[in-house]
Amino acid sequence: MAEHFVYLALGTNLGDRLANLRNALAILPPRVVPVQFSHIYETEPWGYANQPAFLNMVIAAETSLSPAELLVFLQQAEGRLGRQVSFPNGPRLIDLDILFYDDWIVATPPLVIPHPRLHERAFVLVPLTDIAPDHLHPVLGETTWRLLQMVNLAGIKGFAAYV
Repeated sequence: MAEHFVYLALGTNLGDRLANLRNALAILPPRVVPVQFSHIYETEPWGYANQPAFLNMVIAAETSLSPAELLVFLQQAEGRLGRQVSFPNGPRLIDLDILFYDDWIVATPPLVIPHPRLHERAFVLVPLTDIAPDHLHPVLGETTWRLLQMVNLAGIKGFAAYV
């Protein structure tokens, strides 16, 4: 099976946040094999402010799953880790999002790749730039480093170098 290179965002703001990230990383293999890890950042909530701070990170990984299969796998992993359905931008035990899948552009609801709002979100761009500063956004034609220069970095603090 062909291996594809993906970037995934991980976020959590409920319970033992660091353990939630560790558990998420542990549940991914062998279907999704992490090969690079960003630092972990503590970030203010985005979209709905009345909730605890998040821990966010980004990983690069290899997978033989198709984009649609990867989405289902990540949603099932969130469920196995205890994520409860909530409201948009609400608190969550774990959130696993596909940022990039190779250099593919996918727009088949419910899946949109690259992630449609990643360029607006410092909590994604800061850790993504840790591991992929020169990655070119296939729709916007800008590197992640350049996209990072266009967002407000307030409310983002380094938390840990490693999971």
